[in-house]
Amino acid sequence: MISIEKLENIKNKKILLRLDLNVPLKNTVITDTNRIDKIIPTLNFLLKKKAKIIIISHVGRPDGKIIKELSLEPISLCLKEKIKKNVKLIRDNIFDLNEKKIFCNPSDEVVLLENIRFYPEEESNDEKFSEKLASLGEIYVNDAFSCSHRDHASISKITKYIPSYGGIQIYSEVNALNKITKEIKKPVTCIIGGSKISSKINIIKNLIPIFNNIIIVGAMANNILKYKGFKIGNSIYEKNLNFIIDDIFSFAKNNNCKISFPIDVRVGKELNGNSTEKEILEIENDDMILDVGSKSLNNIKKIIDDSSTILWNGPLGYFENKNFLHGSSEVAKYITRRGNKIFSVVGGGDTVAVINLLNIKNKFNFVSTAGGAFLEYLEGKVLPGIKALN
Repeated sequence: MISIEKLENIKNKKILLRLDLNVPLKNTVITDTNRIDKIIPTLNFLLKKKAKIIIISHVGRPDGKIIKELSLEPISLCLKEKIKKNVKLIRDNIFDLNEKKIFCNPSDEVVLLENIRFYPEEESNDEKFSEKLASLGEIYVNDAFSCSHRDHASISKITKYIPSYGGIQIYSEVNALNKITKEIKKPVTCIIGGSKISSKINIIKNLIPIFNNIIIVGAMANNILKYKGFKIGNSIYEKNLNFIIDDIFSFAKNNNCKISFPIDVRVGKELNGNSTEKEILEIENDDMILDVGSKSLNNIKKIIDDSSTILWNGPLGYFENKNFLHGSSEVAKYITRRGNKIFSVVGGGDTVAVINLLNIKNKFNFVSTAGGAFLEYLEGKVLPGIKALN
């Protein structure tokens, strides 16, 4: 993949820029601008080079239908405010567009095509649609890593018809993930949580051969505790998964990867209740395990101390209730206190929500908001959008 930063003379070149501007909307009002903020460096770079920018993006899942509430108009207004440039929203049908309709005013620098998922051809990866999209520009730039696991027209097939490059954000995302999967500085540790161990099994199996430690936390750890013969009370867990857990421990042993899990916990009688710290053997039938205990935290901190690289995906507890935020908060702050002694990558919506809550996002080396693409990359899958740029 070649970065757009390697291009020199792109003055007046029409750049098709694929972005992920799928921000949350409430009554057409943007409630979180994080995804917009992250792509501003790419926009500023192209504007400085005096390129003509045609943004392609989407919001929501309109399933190939025009849905007024999913228009990109709020995004165009937000972008205008962020980059201090007019951002014209083009609602014309893409099949009817040409250069004169896009840049009808010589002063136009940035335009935004209406929601690309209003077209069924986008998600079906239609050949003619891809070719038509490509004809609107001279250079294609993908800066939407979070969409790059999708085999869609504006993500993968478009690259067949136009010179294609990676944007600043996608380049930094891939580099950060490579540092924890390919260019690893060991010892390397993964802290992984979530509600379902079955949804993370492929990630765990892919990381075991290259990681020194995998710390399983959150509701996923309940399955481990039950597998080990401990009572977990009224805690969330997945049934009939002992064969998967057995496979994990066996595979880890064969690859000299240590699997860790909580040895004490914080419990509550209900999700919105109070927190009580307990030893594993003290758990009662009506207890819900909702966070790790102090002994578990001390063990995790020792592993962090001995690590040079760390990947964190999934909170340690039910952080939505501040009584069970303690484990996630302590680990987050402890990682950041290691400073330049550790390379840290954080990913996953809930994990990012935790560090945003603590206002320490900028203290990690890299924070990914890519969701599905982030997880599939960690599973070792080839992402169509990345493959198309190579």
